[in-house]
Amino acid sequence: MTNKLSHIDKSGRPAMVDIGAKQVTRRIAVAVASVHFPVEVAAALQANDLRSAKGPVLDTAIIAGTLAVKRTHELIPFCHPLPIENCRFEMDFIAPDQLLIRCEVAITHKTGVEMEALTGASIAALTVYDMCKALSHEIVIGEIRLLDKRGGKRTVKAGRVRK
Repeated sequence: MTNKLSHIDKSGRPAMVDIGAKQVTRRIAVAVASVHFPVEVAAALQANDLRSAKGPVLDTAIIAGTLAVKRTHELIPFCHPLPIENCRFEMDFIAPDQLLIRCEVAITHKTGVEMEALTGASIAALTVYDMCKALSHEIVIGEIRLLDKRGGKRTVKAGRVRK
């Protein structure tokens, strides 16, 4: 690797990145996660206004994902606690059996929010699974990835790094 890992100090030990000298900028990150359902489960959910026996699936996933965004620093050791300014979710079936979860997080700060967006999308997907597992244990959480990141040193667009 040509780039030095930012969470490793000079003696090779794990360390939190010092953001003290970094520039405060508007930073936005978007992550997505997909949930694949057996076709009959997806059809039953859609026929029931996306409600399961546990309640409204998407609403519950949005709440859980938002909580996860705000608590990312408690889950991932070297993430800084951040005053999240905006967190938004969009969830839509992009195929008869595939739900796409999109999490966008924004902040004006010295560090980015890509881990927060990834955590939000992940926990929202896990919540969808939990809300629907009584219908089937064949639900699969698919790809979770960073889609967009801007406002820091690197820009990512459609999952690709841009200088």
